[in-house]
Amino acid sequence: MKAIYLTGFMGAGKSTIGRELGKALYLPVIDTDDYIEKNKDKKVRDIFETEGETTFRTYEREALKELPTEDVIITTGGGMVTQQENREWLLSRGTIIYLHCDFDIIVERLKYDSSRPLFDHEQLSRTEKLFHDRLPLYQEAHYTINTSNKEVNDIVNEIMLEIKK
Repeated sequence: MKAIYLTGFMGAGKSTIGRELGKALYLPVIDTDDYIEKNKDKKVRDIFETEGETTFRTYEREALKELPTEDVIITTGGGMVTQQENREWLLSRGTIIYLHCDFDIIVERLKYDSSRPLFDHEQLSRTEKLFHDRLPLYQEAHYTINTSNKEVNDIVNEIMLEIKK
């Protein structure tokens, strides 16, 4: 089976859904942010602060090419889709599932999370603009699953139904 790539904005549920989907399908799950943190021995937030977003996006692109493309679930960072090269890689090597979550729910989920370098708690309008700017990129996915106000098991079941069609 080709890789399953979970994409979506920060807070949409990629990591949580990925773990549960991996259990349901008996597949390993790799989180690209965790992979980068392990390889660079640095937190994503620290990479953004010391090396900048451009360098982090390079690390993302490199990581994507190092990861397996079969029999795996890969949860991507929210900005993975911002690079055309990444979108083409994902589309050609696996099944992309965009996990959509309404912006107000994302804000509620992340209100106490300070680990996300691009989530601006002080200027939510900046984060909302980022959300809307990325929407068309996320929508290039093979499938879209709305995670707003849904239980994890329901989302996993919905994904499984889609990929078995």
